[in-house]
Amino acid sequence: MRKSSPDAHQTPTIQVIERMFSLIDVLASREEAMSLKDISEQTGLHPSTAHRILNDLTVGRFVDRPEAGTYRLGMRLLELGNLVKGRLNVRDAALEPMRELHKLIQQPVNLSVRQGDEIVYVERAYSERSGMQVVRAIGGRAPLHLTSTGKLFLAADEPQRVRAYATRTGLAGHTRNSITQLPALERELARARQSGVARDDEELETGVRCMAAGIHDDQGRLVAGLSISAPADRLDEGWLPKLQQTARQISAALGHAQAER
Repeated sequence: MRKSSPDAHQTPTIQVIERMFSLIDVLASREEAMSLKDISEQTGLHPSTAHRILNDLTVGRFVDRPEAGTYRLGMRLLELGNLVKGRLNVRDAALEPMRELHKLIQQPVNLSVRQGDEIVYVERAYSERSGMQVVRAIGGRAPLHLTSTGKLFLAADEPQRVRAYATRTGLAGHTRNSITQLPALERELARARQSGVARDDEELETGVRCMAAGIHDDQGRLVAGLSISAPADRLDEGWLPKLQQTARQISAALGHAQAER
């Protein structure tokens, strides 16, 4: 059994996480379900400790219990793996078209995905010549209702889910232009739904405007948003067809069959 580090008692949370990973690794090494006894022996964890952590993992569906006293990896890991795979595919498909779009407009082009009540920036094409400082780096997050891509995801939701989002978040604002009332947000989402394009008019950052178009997978699901950011006085509506064409190009690479418009 691996000895605890001197500061293990000061960091019990880290110790539990290490044990959880150890249990998952052991379960991953076998195709069939394993008994608690075998798991305990292979991880070096006391059976009561292994049992407690496995029960918690079962509640989260990271581990299944097909029979009393036996365990195997759960479907939640497959779901998360597919989610990660889908996002990596989007990034791979988007990278070169994003660079080409940036060459045409000389402004930052962003790829974002939804994670809960926020968007996460997963890729960006930009250069210092754009004259705009990039505040949110790759991996940065922002509220859905304050961003052009976030509005695309909200527009794809059912009305009751949008209301639930508003209740959860309180529609907190970042600037004087931020939409902080549900009726105004619903009107904005209706426009995005109708046009297939969403905008951020200095709602997240003062002095920055954005426009976004959706990226869809082979099942027609909205999986990401492609957006252009620019200084508020330099956002050019002439970029919109180029943005939409690039989003369609990336969607096609993901297997999305485009309807004629």
